Amino acid sequence: MGLQQRFAEYFDFDELGTDLRTEVVAGITTFLTMSYIVIVNPSILAPAIANGPGPDIARSVPEITQMLAVVTLLSAAVATFVMALYAKRPFGQAPGLGLNAFFAFTVVLGLGIPWNTALAAVVVEGIVFIALTAAGAREYVIKLFPEPVKFAVGGGIGLFLAIIGLEAMRVVASDPATYIQFSPVFAQDPVAILSVVGLFLTFALYARGVPGSIVIGILGTSLLGWVASAAGFVAYSLPDDAGYTLADASLAPALGNLTYSAAGYDITPLVGAFIGGFANVDALAFALIVFTFFFVDFFDTAGTLVGVSQVAGFLDENGDLPDIDKPLMADAIGTTAGGILGTSTVTTYIESAAGVEEGGRSGMTALVVAVLFVLSLAVVPLAAAVPIWASHIALVAIAVLMLRNLVDIDWADYTNAVPAGLTILVMPFTYSIAYGIAAGIVSYPIVKAAAGERDDVRLGHWALAGAFVLYFFVRTGGVLGGAL
Repeated sequence: MGLQQRFAEYFDFDELGTDLRTEVVAGITTFLTMSYIVIVNPSILAPAIANGPGPDIARSVPEITQMLAVVTLLSAAVATFVMALYAKRPFGQAPGLGLNAFFAFTVVLGLGIPWNTALAAVVVEGIVFIALTAAGAREYVIKLFPEPVKFAVGGGIGLFLAIIGLEAMRVVASDPATYIQFSPVFAQDPVAILSVVGLFLTFALYARGVPGSIVIGILGTSLLGWVASAAGFVAYSLPDDAGYTLADASLAPALGNLTYSAAGYDITPLVGAFIGGFANVDALAFALIVFTFFFVDFFDTAGTLVGVSQVAGFLDENGDLPDIDKPLMADAIGTTAGGILGTSTVTTYIESAAGVEEGGRSGMTALVVAVLFVLSLAVVPLAAAVPIWASHIALVAIAVLMLRNLVDIDWADYTNAVPAGLTILVMPFTYSIAYGIAAGIVSYPIVKAAAGERDDVRLGHWALAGAFVLYFFVRTGGVLGGAL
């Protein structure tokens, strides 16, 4: 039996209506759209480990940055391998944006918690997730999501992806008066112009039914950037307050963005550092930090799995993902492994929607992503070969396609429209999948009860709503700071 046939049997290609070529292209697409984390995650965590409280690992900031890049690749590979071989789902995993910022800027640099204690909190969160997933508790909670919220998650994630993508493409930026605006220097910025050209190239290829249209669009846009750079064009120099967070400032980033050294590949100071983080821990403060990591990761992951599965057609008639316990367990193992290796919470990536839209339906897609993460260890900043602004055109393309799922919502029923609408709107405007889900879940029992439809509301709906209210009190009420 050939290798291709073995893959086909193990990953059920025939049952899922896919093939090896489609899965490989989908895996490459997902990798390209989420590979920015190899550069971004170290840039966020390195200042906290270098300058924050905690053990001194006696390395320079560039060396710590490279160490974290290695750890990012390893944790992403481990988690995604588990997703591929155990859960057999086409979802990529890596340290999550937002959660890494909370780890670095709020917990370590803001509250003064040693960085190895923060890692200990991540490991505890992961172990709790493993236990809850094994007991079926996480699956039970996700099934409690009201139907309009489940159907709205995909559209909300689509808008969320659009904001991330358009910002990275330098098409939109923040504004103190309107919060967001069309780039005031768009016509002067080759990055923005090439991004839009690449986006419409991708749309055109997709409309013609060209296989691999998204990955072709990404690579074609990158090529345009390299050509423009060779021709002497340079990216517009943005002011400090331009409001771009992911967009790099060059047309063709080189592979040498990180400083290479043997010490940078020696990650032993980070691996297992969480063990020392349990010493002299304030129980209340530690519990609150674990709770915050836990809550955000739980609902981010749940939202991503439901939203991307809706695109893939995995959801059943009730809006549930069959055998969701397996991808949840992969996520839990990834978080635990990431904390042990020395990075913040690992989570399932919404960028997986890019690969799914390319036809990825099985764990083979995730296997390709994991292998590419491993291969990238040979050249740590390999992902920088594709500019962030080029890779993120995929997010905008996918965002447009994800909006089509909103037709499943019964908009004529106000008690469905309110939680669905809030879920969709709050996600992009708060930059959080979890907050969008929270808005939908909190509003659902309220409007249902007000409309006299109490039979549609279960005790679990009120319990979830109460849990979100408690979370927001802990997260925004100064409770964390007051516990220290």
